[in-house]
Amino acid sequence: MSDFLELAGRRYSCRNFSDKPVEREKLEKCVEAARLAPSGCNAQPWKFVVVVDPKLVSEVAKTTQQLGINDYLSKAKAFLVVLEDHAKLMPRIASLYDSQVFAKGDLGGATLSFCLEAESLGLGTCMAGMFDRAKLSELLDLPLDQRYFLVVAVGYPAREREEARPKLRKPFNEIVRFI
Repeated sequence: MSDFLELAGRRYSCRNFSDKPVEREKLEKCVEAARLAPSGCNAQPWKFVVVVDPKLVSEVAKTTQQLGINDYLSKAKAFLVVLEDHAKLMPRIASLYDSQVFAKGDLGGATLSFCLEAESLGLGTCMAGMFDRAKLSELLDLPLDQRYFLVVAVGYPAREREEARPKLRKPFNEIVRFI
């Protein structure tokens, strides 16, 4: 198995964070990995807000806890808020497609790059797609019409894992067709 496949296999959605604070240097490395992600027409349709102030971290966690779920995110020590920015496509492409046509895929790639770098540094992450956008805009002092992609909880896992738990994924032959 290649080192990357091992890393991808180890990464999981952490639902139990320790009390250990996350070093700023590690968060910066994770954001740098996200920044380097590929994007359609190199548009880089993203902005990132890294929330580290403990009081604000607590408030951001609450925005993800709608419908009585995601209580475990209260233990996160930081959050990455992934914002969708306007993509500037090459003129020939822009004449055929909406400016944001590639943005969701680009944002997904950038977010995964962040999470994989976090895993390589011993950090745990959990992506949350459900959050109170109005409250988040207020907390982060962002315009109400800001497009959000994901909120990612970050912290050290509460306990060391000796080996990666098996991933429950569809079998390879059910999702792949070589022609």
